[in-house]
Amino acid sequence: MKVVTTRAEVREERARLGRLGFVPTMGYLHDGHLSLVRRAKEECGHVAVSIFVNPTQFGPGEDLASYPRDPERDLALLEEAGVDLVWLPQPGDVYPSGFATTVEVDGVTDVLEGASRPGHFAGVATVVSVLLGVVRPDVLFVGQKDLQQSVVLRRLAADLALVDEVVVCPTGREADGLARSSRNAYLDAEDRQAATVLSRALRAGRAAYDAGERDAETLRRTIREVVEGDPRAEIDYVSLADPETLVELDGPVDKAAASLAVRIGRPRLLDNTLLHEADPGLG
Repeated sequence: MKVVTTRAEVREERARLGRLGFVPTMGYLHDGHLSLVRRAKEECGHVAVSIFVNPTQFGPGEDLASYPRDPERDLALLEEAGVDLVWLPQPGDVYPSGFATTVEVDGVTDVLEGASRPGHFAGVATVVSVLLGVVRPDVLFVGQKDLQQSVVLRRLAADLALVDEVVVCPTGREADGLARSSRNAYLDAEDRQAATVLSRALRAGRAAYDAGERDAETLRRTIREVVEGDPRAEIDYVSLADPETLVELDGPVDKAAASLAVRIGRPRLLDNTLLHEADPGLG
């Protein structure tokens, strides 16, 4: 495994690799990240990973300074997983002096996380554009856990022709259903137990859908009521939206993405499921 820091080193190493899958991360890796790496290795043969806590996607008062970091552990996990190339840039490597470009993806960034965190997706779209432009992979691998982000990145990749293919992999979950996230490290023991309310709420929505319920507001309310039943849970949003446009649905639905953002103690947690597709992690 080759570990590099500069753009020039990335390009030099990239030239030696064949078909390449790429997994961008902010580090503090868990098995959700590693499942993306394994998928990339299986489908492409070669894998590159970036580890960069991107300052432009954090808003005022968010957890940039305290975001969990453990690069030595991350590198050990990636080497064990058979990664070929790891890019560990500094902010100046990604945003060199005079950097003056911001990438905006209209429409799908105006709702959900975009409404709650203004500027977040401009930061995501900009950094991923830079990473893809330097690494030049054949396939980008992202997780469904960040549903809106995956929609944004598919749109970005298609519009700007930055990568041939974007593969969205299933959400990695703990045994009790909690979606894996680096921010789970912020949960104390009681909040960790309470955090399962997100997956339990989505499971209730799936059960209603599988039983034949198709009214959007009824499905949305079914999910919300489960979360409201836990006193530790503070709802930011509960959404039932079109899985491609993220426009909220009304009346009878066919394809639907159920998603929610809930604060449990310190962290704000996200989870989602596509009601019209199988989701083994939720049963």
